[in-house]
Amino acid sequence: MFTLRDWSGPRAHPAHGRHGRDPGRSVQNGQVRSPIDLATLYEPWPPSPLRGVHDEWLADRGVELRLKRDDLIHPLVPGNKWRKLTPNLRAAVERGHTRLLTFGGAYSNHLRAVAAAGTVYGLSTVGVVRGDELADAPRNWSLTRAEAQGMELAFLDRTGYRETLRTLDDPATRRALEERWGRCWVLPEGGTNVLAARGAAELPAELPDLGERDVVCCAVGTGGTLAGIAAGLPDGARALGIAVVRGARYLDDEVTRLHERGWGRTFGNWRIDHDHHGGGYGRVPPELDTFAAAFEDRHGIALERRYVAKALWCVYDLVGRGALPPGTRITAVITGPPDPVGPGG
Repeated sequence: MFTLRDWSGPRAHPAHGRHGRDPGRSVQNGQVRSPIDLATLYEPWPPSPLRGVHDEWLADRGVELRLKRDDLIHPLVPGNKWRKLTPNLRAAVERGHTRLLTFGGAYSNHLRAVAAAGTVYGLSTVGVVRGDELADAPRNWSLTRAEAQGMELAFLDRTGYRETLRTLDDPATRRALEERWGRCWVLPEGGTNVLAARGAAELPAELPDLGERDVVCCAVGTGGTLAGIAAGLPDGARALGIAVVRGARYLDDEVTRLHERGWGRTFGNWRIDHDHHGGGYGRVPPELDTFAAAFEDRHGIALERRYVAKALWCVYDLVGRGALPPGTRITAVITGPPDPVGPGG
């Protein structure tokens, strides 16, 4: 079990956090407004756009492609992060929490999304970052953006980080977190929990006429989006997840666990491809970069490399090998926008 000395970063005040944000007040266009208008904040956004893509290479093989543009669903918290975070934010506010605490790596889009969501909802945010060696290093663009949105960063050594995530549901771990940060709503790495999966389960209802020819695909980092999509599909349709992490067979068990905990049953309409991770999380081999650039040239859509490009790269490869046969209609979920700069920026 980790102790407080394992952490690098400022200690938050139990009431308001380092930035002094007042619970129950939200920020909009630089102005603080109070109290939070829950009815307005929780109104559902319009369904994200669904765009058909005419691709001659796919058409020659009898396959249809649609893009579910979840990257356009919200200006600050785009993509699957909006779907996964909204149920958690609703639960946190309704239960009187004023602080969110979550976990991620140095380039985590989840940390950035939680920081932005905290700004929108008037909640203070804490991000536990994997790697205490980063505490005194210059901030990369991703962590800089999270801090600019008001997130406090704490850095934990990699062994302690893994142990914390492994024991996150244990009372002793929760007590240690509360001793450090006070009462907070804890989100696991990637934001995946049952509430998040249920949020993602709303996506299939936005897709018309799903049936036996349909495959809905998405990148898989922690399994929550795939679990939700599979649970929300009508009979006959299937879900395909593309693992972006190398050696991630545990994701199959995680999706099953989410189904059992969230729906009280398992589903047999999904699978995860483990062969298109590109060498591991954050790795972008030249052939993947070439594919993504060519896709943008043909269709005018820039692809985020760590997740979205790998998912579409897999789809095209499976079509080429006949694993997605003629007559298949693929709906690829664009789970997030491209990074503003590259990983080294």
